[in-house]
Amino acid sequence: MNLREFLHLAARCFSENRIPYFVTGAVASFIYGEPRLTQDIDIVADIQEKNIPGLLRFFPEGEFYLESLSLERAVQERSQFNIIHPSSGLKIDVIIPKKNEFDRLRFRRRRGVRTAEGLEVSYSSPEDIIVSKLEFYQEGRSEKHLRDIAGIIKISGDGLDFDYLAVWMGKKGLRAVWDDFLGKIGEKASGRNL
Repeated sequence: MNLREFLHLAARCFSENRIPYFVTGAVASFIYGEPRLTQDIDIVADIQEKNIPGLLRFFPEGEFYLESLSLERAVQERSQFNIIHPSSGLKIDVIIPKKNEFDRLRFRRRRGVRTAEGLEVSYSSPEDIIVSKLEFYQEGRSEKHLRDIAGIIKISGDGLDFDYLAVWMGKKGLRAVWDDFLGKIGEKASGRNL
């Protein structure tokens, strides 16, 4: 199984089980920016307890590692769990959303992208990916997040909502790191409300 097949399997699982979801992280960055090597897929999914049996059936023991107790705990605590495909080394980090304004907006702003096979996959908006990746960068200083953001701005910059970004950089306490980042990549404020 490759990364694309694993992603499509997860998308079918969430769709068939009527679980609202969106892909975020590096894999979603590919849609709006430049690809990079990754073995992980990050998915935000609003899983309820009633969805647990369907998830366990979709990722059977023996082929996948999905611990039912971790899944149940993540749903109850609104945290996260993993789905691992041991033979390929691929992993999905499934994040249960918090009930906050940003997560509610991310679900409203998600975008469907149709694959060549006709499957629709939900992705986070590019702006929400940028905000999330800048948060992760501020926490751990991993340069991969900045590279992903730079790729999104390079490829999709003309279509980005910089007003929305400015609001959330302020709300999340990211304004200084955002301004510093924009200065480093040479993004000028002229013509844009940064």
